[in-house]
Amino acid sequence: MINLKSIFLCFSFLFFTYQAYGNTPYPLEYWALRDVVKNVEVSPDGKHFALIKIPTKDGNPIIEVYETNDTDSEPYRINSDPMEIMSFNWASNDVILMGLRQKVRDKIDGFNEGVYETLLASVDIKKKKLKKYDDLGAEIEHLLPNKKNKIIYSYYPGGENSKIKEAFRPKAYYELDLKRGSKKLILRGKLELGSIEFNGKGDPWLARGFDEGKGEFIWYERVTDKKNWREIYRLSEDSFEQFRIEGFDENNPNIIFVLANNGKDKAGLWEFDIRKKKFIEPIYLRNDVDVAGVIYHSNRWNNPDTVIGVYYFKDGIQVEYFDTESAAISKQLQGIIPNADYARISNSNSSGNSMIIRNDGAHDPGSYFLLHKGKLTKLGSRQPLLKADQLADVRYIEYTARDGKKIPAYLTVPNGEPPYPAVVMPHGGPFVSEVVLYDEWAQLLANNGYLVLQPQYRGSMGYGLDHYMSAFKNGGQGGYKMQDDKDDGMLHLVELGLADPERLAMFGWSYGGYAALVAASRKEQIYQCAIAGAAVSDPLMQVNYYRYRMRGAQKEEQLKMWGDSISPLEYAKDVNIPLLLIHGSVDQRVPPIHAKKYRKALEKYGKDFKYVELDGADHFSDTLFFEHQNKLFESMITYLKDECGPEGL
Repeated sequence: MINLKSIFLCFSFLFFTYQAYGNTPYPLEYWALRDVVKNVEVSPDGKHFALIKIPTKDGNPIIEVYETNDTDSEPYRINSDPMEIMSFNWASNDVILMGLRQKVRDKIDGFNEGVYETLLASVDIKKKKLKKYDDLGAEIEHLLPNKKNKIIYSYYPGGENSKIKEAFRPKAYYELDLKRGSKKLILRGKLELGSIEFNGKGDPWLARGFDEGKGEFIWYERVTDKKNWREIYRLSEDSFEQFRIEGFDENNPNIIFVLANNGKDKAGLWEFDIRKKKFIEPIYLRNDVDVAGVIYHSNRWNNPDTVIGVYYFKDGIQVEYFDTESAAISKQLQGIIPNADYARISNSNSSGNSMIIRNDGAHDPGSYFLLHKGKLTKLGSRQPLLKADQLADVRYIEYTARDGKKIPAYLTVPNGEPPYPAVVMPHGGPFVSEVVLYDEWAQLLANNGYLVLQPQYRGSMGYGLDHYMSAFKNGGQGGYKMQDDKDDGMLHLVELGLADPERLAMFGWSYGGYAALVAASRKEQIYQCAIAGAAVSDPLMQVNYYRYRMRGAQKEEQLKMWGDSISPLEYAKDVNIPLLLIHGSVDQRVPPIHAKKYRKALEKYGKDFKYVELDGADHFSDTLFFEHQNKLFESMITYLKDECGPEGL
């Protein structure tokens, strides 16, 4: 349905060349495209839908607005130049609220101080008029479905630097009239009561804060008494357990839904009585993985507070629904959506008869469909040049590390016959949760013939407290057991006959880049080369950027992890395989000084390496534009094929 003529014209020669040669890998330019289509939403009255589209390979995002009754009609296009559209929501039948950003400086302003600033704006699609709002860094808190053209937004007065965790920093909350541009203060947070949540009616009902004297996080409710906040729970800042309020029981608002460990290794969803201030009973628990969160009703206009299920990460994203109707709809979608994997209703209009369906999976980078008046229409795909049968299968596996610990992992398997050249690609963080449905980098490598392992090494979250804390509780394991987990995964694939032991490599970004640097200097070497992107080369320098902002469990986690772990800079003299370094010139999270210091050490010891700098690229994927990704991918694939070991991978 979406006119992709401009995209195909840009790559027409490459496209026909690829077609002529059949199963040869896709041109790298295909993979370098940013999302062609994303963020598809239907209006409250169901008369329109809108989406973000990048019409050319080096273009900026625009919003296109279509009539649901005529999806082939010429759309109304919204462009915010010189600012870039990052996201949008329908605020009413005719007003679209947008999140914008703009590059305001050429160099980073310090750690976590990037080159972009953000603000909110809106467009009236009838009057075709764009309005920008003043508060930089403002975030949408609530779209207020019962108050036409009004929203609640928040921002941090006086800047964002604080020693307190982001979720507990004091914010100011305003109700904004999108038509008039006027705002009124709802409340201003303070340290002990700083972060507020609002229910579907726009009433403040939950708050979080911090007791600095006692070192405790505090939760408050304003359900039993509409005028006063009442404390319901405290958690020591030294605790590693989760306590995250996900919603409430609409039939009994005194019962809230909490994602918590509650003394267990795995986090689950629990009922919590705010009057009695205690847990009641578990709603959903698992013995293998943490519950990741809850699923809300797709009709946020009429059911903004309705929780319909829970989800967790294992072999993909798995959902357990609380009602038979939602489960039946999910099953039906699996049968009608092509290459269905994680197919779901992402949003609907207020009456529920027009809806957007999204699917993501190994053979679908992300597709959007409109279901309107009983007709299903495909609206577009994030990456329309990539065809399902040319993408690789993804498997969930488990293997045993050398010390007996079970390590989960995702395996992206190329077409063809094993044994394959293989790349281990550890995720960044390292203390994050990862699930692999469609991973662009893994699919790119698989399309070029590489088997890709993404291990959920110790320290990864989502597999319980023990798995997470084993990375640092008894001393930081960076370069030690965490590194063994990655190597042992590759050796496991060799034993299975899937990976060629003479053609192994590691590629990672951020912490994954750190792991690649460590791999390059290991004496028991199993790799032919390593590729380190945005790599932390000096862990103590990295920790010193934020050492005095940390408290409690976070401080213990970071200082134990990086105080005891291997510093790649100190082991540069031991590098024994070819190494490709890649870094963004304005990386705010891992500043470029890391790459500069490490290159200097490699030069001192006469080591074999190459360096590629991505000019204007920050640390995060949404700052990697076409030219950045094209350069990154060309560097990676060329290096693997031509310079990885004596004969290349």
